[in-house]
Amino acid sequence: MTGPQPPLPPTRALVWFKRDLRIYDHAALVAAQQHGDALALFVIEPEWLQSPECDPCHVDFALGCLAELRAALALRGMPLRVCVGSVVPVLAQLHTEVGFTQLLSHEETGPGWSYTRDLQVADWCRAQQVAWQEFTQTGVVRRLRTRSGWAARWQARMDAPLHLLEGGFRPAVPLEQAALPTLASLGLPAHGKTLQAAGEKAARRALRSFLQLRGQDYRKALSSPLTAEDGCSRLSPHLAFGTLSLRTVHQATELAIANSPDRAMAYALRGFAGRLRWHCHFMQKLEDQPDIEFHNVARVCDGLREHAFDEAHFAAWCAGRTGYPMVDACMRSLVATGWLNFRMRAMLVSFASYHLWLHWRRPGLFLARQFLDFEPGIHWSQMQMQSGTTGINTLRMYSPTKQARDQDPDGVFIRRWCPELARVPLPYLAEPWKMDISVQHMAGCHIGSDYPAPIVDEKTALQRAKDCLYGLRQTDAAREEAGAVQARHGSRKSGLPPSGQRRKAAPTARGKRAAGEPAAPAAQGDLFG
Repeated sequence: MTGPQPPLPPTRALVWFKRDLRIYDHAALVAAQQHGDALALFVIEPEWLQSPECDPCHVDFALGCLAELRAALALRGMPLRVCVGSVVPVLAQLHTEVGFTQLLSHEETGPGWSYTRDLQVADWCRAQQVAWQEFTQTGVVRRLRTRSGWAARWQARMDAPLHLLEGGFRPAVPLEQAALPTLASLGLPAHGKTLQAAGEKAARRALRSFLQLRGQDYRKALSSPLTAEDGCSRLSPHLAFGTLSLRTVHQATELAIANSPDRAMAYALRGFAGRLRWHCHFMQKLEDQPDIEFHNVARVCDGLREHAFDEAHFAAWCAGRTGYPMVDACMRSLVATGWLNFRMRAMLVSFASYHLWLHWRRPGLFLARQFLDFEPGIHWSQMQMQSGTTGINTLRMYSPTKQARDQDPDGVFIRRWCPELARVPLPYLAEPWKMDISVQHMAGCHIGSDYPAPIVDEKTALQRAKDCLYGLRQTDAAREEAGAVQARHGSRKSGLPPSGQRRKAAPTARGKRAAGEPAAPAAQGDLFG
């Protein structure tokens, strides 16, 4: 627990905030109003802080969200208790203190540690005769037996009325609240990243600016790290921490499409609306099969990379010192800001998996710590898809030199994040190792000292990866397993009309990991930017 906390009177309902740090469209809060004397709780768990995917930037963003959330709840007569500790002991102490009989929260599709924690919470609630009610907040369906019909279920959830608070709570609980923890008090170092603004207000500003202005070039802007910085929605951290609900984004987007007088803008937003469906599709994979966080989806891929992990190559990739300017610029940008657009994320994973032949788990953990918008279901599904270990998806092997020329044709992004290449002539910028010594002198950039030589040969490395993976896919074992993977995780034709042609959603209103798919691949940085 944290330091001294104000005393609390008896409370029937406890709202447990997890990755849903908002007031708007919050089903558990609306349910708590029926009890009147509810209390809110957020727990900073050692299991989270010590997990290999957690970074101080995640905690810092969450603390910013909590400061705003606490103020918003206080205005409605509800205190927010922020505790440090494992959840079950925290619940036990609060249960002794206030005697709550109802635990209200949203469902969560998280990493292995949170899945284990939720099982422990369920056991504790049964033992204490506390009714734990979990509400859906995404399109992920628990214990779904078949993917057929998933898209229609997603649509129904996203079109359902929003859960809105009506008034406030009875101010029966004192609102004097202890100070929030800090990174220092939690024993965490400063992260050094320049992060997006935290909190529900910032989330709604980002949504509004994207739907009204920034989204007009979305389809063109999302591929380049230069144009995507402003042209993507930049909502992904807010969806990951729950300062916006996916239903809010969906309904606002559909309304903007329907009401837009600009056909080009409506067309751009339809592209974004389609990607919203992918968000839950990829999360559903982890809900269905929790071990994809740790093991290859296609087990015929076991042993391909695990025993050939090159530590020097991994270190160079993490540091942005591979000798490939687009790879290095993207990694340095990500480490500095916590964000990168999807195409460049995919390129980083492709380079690690195919050029460097690294197994996806450790690069995935490194990237999870860098991504402010780390969403476990999307992240691990995409790590495997981009690494070629799902057994069913197309092998996408990105050329870093081609991506440099296509997505940074004037060299602005590379020069910004790799300043040692600032004076390299543009014709050499994608492949600086091709400069002869006189050009290196002129540019003040000597390959091998000022900037590294390529750590692998692109053509040789890619040919090796192709020979191995395409050869594996031709085996009877791989083909047989691909059928089972497709049945479990593959897409389905939804039968739904295109976005913007469905009925308008009502604007207001009140296990086992367990599934269909929309129409084109994407992940955090592309889906939501």
